[in-house]
Amino acid sequence: MGLFGQAKDLYKLQKKAKQIKEELKNLHIEAEVEGVKVVINAEQEVQEVSIAEELLKPENQIKLQGLLLTVFNKGVKKSQEIAAERMRGMMGDLGMNMPGEGELPAAE
Repeated sequence: MGLFGQAKDLYKLQKKAKQIKEELKNLHIEAEVEGVKVVINAEQEVQEVSIAEELLKPENQIKLQGLLLTVFNKGVKKSQEIAAERMRGMMGDLGMNMPGEGELPAAE
């Protein structure tokens, strides 16, 4: 493949990556653990947080802190899995296989 062909492929890749980035920005992923819910887009930006009223009591502070860590990590992991899946699909569409293709764990 000549330089022109490579440049054309690079342009296609950039265009497709931009399209996927927009799709990911608009894709919202929910994660919930024991009354704490977060909504994260696939670009890993937090969109919403809700906490059950019971967890806001002072005696539940330590529990709430642990739940927040758990739910945020769960949401970020889901968003990473979805973004990786979309990128693998894009690379496959362009005839480029990424290492580990087909080894992606299913999102919860």
